[in-house]
Amino acid sequence: MALRYRAMAAFAKGATMGLFGLWVTGVTACHACTVPQAFTMRAVGTAALLANAISFALLWAFRQGDSNMRSAWIWRRNDVLGNLAVMLAALGVFGHRLARYRGCVHHDKPRPRCLGRSRPIMDRDAGVGVAPTG
Repeated sequence: MALRYRAMAAFAKGATMGLFGLWVTGVTACHACTVPQAFTMRAVGTAALLANAISFALLWAFRQGDSNMRSAWIWRRNDVLGNLAVMLAALGVFGHRLARYRGCVHHDKPRPRCLGRSRPIMDRDAGVGVAPTG
């Protein structure tokens, strides 16, 4: 009987993770034209890395446990790696913005700007991106 409940808990956890993945995909699509901020990425990445590293250390003893404990440990391990990737991406955003500020990076083609949340617009006559006015 206990095996059945553990299997049901593992199924519910998998379904919840799948729904969370769909939600993240939707939020990412809504923010497709926003420009990331390096400071915010670094601050959130650092806080999440700290929390996930503590959880990872606490779950270390249970990494060979049943399917639920093992999946929790694997999830934390992947979150720690993901947080490190976010912090590296923040460094890349900062470096790219710094290079553009100093005039080291030039773009040959005009890039579309976003109006509102998800619609890029272009000035068809001039062939350059139009900045949103609101």
